[in-house]
Parts: sequence; structure tokens; C-alpha cells
Amino acid sequence: MILPIYIYGSAVLRKHSENITADYPDLDRFIADLWETMYDADGVGLAAPQVGRNVRIFVVDATAGAEEDPRLADFRKTFINAEIYERTGEMTPFTEGCLSLPKINEQVMRPSTIRIRYCDEHFVEHDDLFDGFAARVIQHEYDHLEAQLFIDHLSPLRRTLLKGKLAAMVKGKYQADYRCKLVKK
Repeated sequence: MILPIYIYGSAVLRKHSENITADYPDLDRFIADLWETMYDADGVGLAAPQVGRNVRIFVVDATAGAEEDPRLADFRKTFINAEIYERTGEMTPFTEGCLSLPKINEQVMRPSTIRIRYCDEHFVEHDDLFDGFAARVIQHEYDHLEAQLFIDHLSPLRRTLLKGKLAAMVKGKYQADYRCKLVKK
């Protein structure tokens, strides 16, 4: 089922997410819904807070980066209870967007390499090193679990320049080609 994506200004995007257990209600269905929602919105990642649940789950499909990095040809992963515990490498720029901030794209600096512990959709534990595009997308989705958005990584000047667009978004003035929801509670 395609779920509505919560838009900037929705309180759920600014709350820290909680770990879950393998007996989380309808986990398989929820993960399938995350994938379906992400693909419907033409995203490369989607985190549970973006669909209104403050639980530590996100999905990533980094196959879009396979042309530049062949290792990403089959990169489609579910991350549950993730913890990035090491960020290394050069700070690299990349223009990011977010399904929760439609039509806003900004250059964000992030470390090029991460180490992350997580469980997959079968609750098998992993401890992996990612770099490049995969590391970037994972960090972006992980931020959602930590109540952060990519705009939080921008300079004060860039955030000031976006103030008008963000204020309009909070008032419900935005355009998206996918199902959205704005809940301020």
C-alpha cells in the first residue's frame, strides 16, 4: 500500500525514533509498504518517520548509482535499528533532496565513509562499511531516525535563504507528484 509521505512541518519528522523487535506488528507488510511508497515517489530511500512512524526502519535502493559504481548494481537494503558508529573519509559535497521537502535540493557535505550496525528485514545482524553514494543515502535516511533533515546540515546562510520556502511548506503550500500529508501536532 502506498502510504502518505509526511511533509516538513509535521511533528513526526522531529522526534527521535525507537528501536523495534522482530515481533513488531505487521513488520513484513510495513517494510513492503515502505518500498512501494518509495518507488511510487521516485525516491532512493525512505525512513519510517517519513510515513508517520517513529521507529528505526529505513529502506535504501542505491542502484541508481550503479553506472558510476558497479558495486551498487544490486544495492537494495532494509535497515532496522541502525546505528552509525563511525564516519570517516573526506567531507564530500552532493546535491540532496528529500521526499519530505518536495522541490528543495541543496548541496550537503557528508563524510564519504561510514560504519553501521543494523538488522535486515529478517532480523539478521550486520556490521558493514559503506562509502560513496551508498554511504550518502544511508546517512540521509539515518538522519530521519535521529529527528534530523538534510537542511540541518546547511550553513546558516543557506537555511536563511530557504526560510520562505520552508514557511510556505508548513502552511501546506508545496507541490509533489506523490501522496503527501502535513500533520503539525
